[in-house]
Amino acid sequence: MNKSPVRKVRSAIYTRKSTEEGLDQEFNSLDAQREACVAYVASQRHEGWVPVPHHYDDGGISGGTLERPALQRLLADVEAGWVDVVVVYKVDRLTRSLMDFAKLVDAFEQNGVSFVSITQQFNTTTSMGRLTLNILLSFAQFEREVIGERIRDKFAASRKKGMWMGGNPPLGYDVHNRKLVVNETEAAVVRHIFERFTKTGSATRLVKELNAEGYRTKSWITQAGKERRGRPLDKGYLYRLLNNRVYLGEAVHKGVSHPGEHDAIVPRDIWDKVHAILSENARTRANRTRAATPAPLKGLIRCAEHDSAMTPSHTRKKGKQYRYYVCLHATKNGSDTCSVRSVPAGEIEDAVVSQIRALLRTPELVARTMRAARMSAAEQPLDHEEAAESLQQLDAIWEELFPGEQARILRLLVEQLEVGTEGIDLRLRVEGLHSLVAELRETETPEETEEATA
Repeated sequence: MNKSPVRKVRSAIYTRKSTEEGLDQEFNSLDAQREACVAYVASQRHEGWVPVPHHYDDGGISGGTLERPALQRLLADVEAGWVDVVVVYKVDRLTRSLMDFAKLVDAFEQNGVSFVSITQQFNTTTSMGRLTLNILLSFAQFEREVIGERIRDKFAASRKKGMWMGGNPPLGYDVHNRKLVVNETEAAVVRHIFERFTKTGSATRLVKELNAEGYRTKSWITQAGKERRGRPLDKGYLYRLLNNRVYLGEAVHKGVSHPGEHDAIVPRDIWDKVHAILSENARTRANRTRAATPAPLKGLIRCAEHDSAMTPSHTRKKGKQYRYYVCLHATKNGSDTCSVRSVPAGEIEDAVVSQIRALLRTPELVARTMRAARMSAAEQPLDHEEAAESLQQLDAIWEELFPGEQARILRLLVEQLEVGTEGIDLRLRVEGLHSLVAELRETETPEETEEATA
């Protein structure tokens, strides 16, 4: 009797390692996982199993997210019908999140793809197999959360002892043996900045003065040997410097200051004078600055009714200036041809800024920023807390930024702004969010830089 031919089962092997440690070795953890999976597929050759030629390897990426390049390629191939079974060394290599695992299993089932963990022998085609996997992933997720809590507790305890916990070194200090050491040349610059601010009382004027004199942000070498060159100062950087309590010899964690292991640079009396000026006239200076704002939404704002750009305009009544954004379609064809026509500039600008500042506090924006950071292969990975703090930092200093800086940030963040009769439609640019966070991290004080979990 002739035997019926064995159906070919195309097997995709997926491997993952949370950290980059050891990946440069000739035979690393990813190779070990793949070798074991290849051997398992070979043992199932009598069932028609054959490995697909593509490699799906994610090195140095946490299992707490599905935004992984190799995993996304695997899912795309699954949807394209090029894979029959997904093979992993252990379940937690695929994901450590119970919710994400449910999504993956659902995607596999919709495309008729099976899932195998070679060290745990699970079969997702049965209800008992799915139950067992869910129980296992519950413990994997619990372990991941416990590790995160342990690292955060250790970080907090170290900060309370005044220890330096990593990050970008602030101007005025160098890092030696994981401790801040005063750089006397830069320390003199920091003291000069504090003293000049007590004289000028204006961050805008001081920034112009410092840049004209050739002062720059800190230049330093990363642990990976990359050079971070100093760049011209801006108002946001200046305010972060003036509010950095590291210059008082303190270490800050979650807004609470602790005596640091490093030496202070700025005397307490100069610090108090600076902050007396900041607290006294911050609102006055911000209002005066906003009064001279040209048109920060120019080039961004459009009329939804005619998909037409809106241009800034103004008029004067009884010596007072009133600013507007006017629909170009209405300008060319008559105001009665557009129901939007024009909007008060101050009101629409305040509404847009308020909406952006509110969005910066939402978990959804933080998650989108983290996904953009991971996809950009950034040198320093972000975690949820770090991304949230960076975005909230912008919210905290917004009113202190000079008009040009506010306008630049709006252009960086806003992808689309349409005005209609029923309100505004605001969409933010994910790439802009990531760029902004990277910019803030490059110049921010090193607060909480947590270690990556394995």
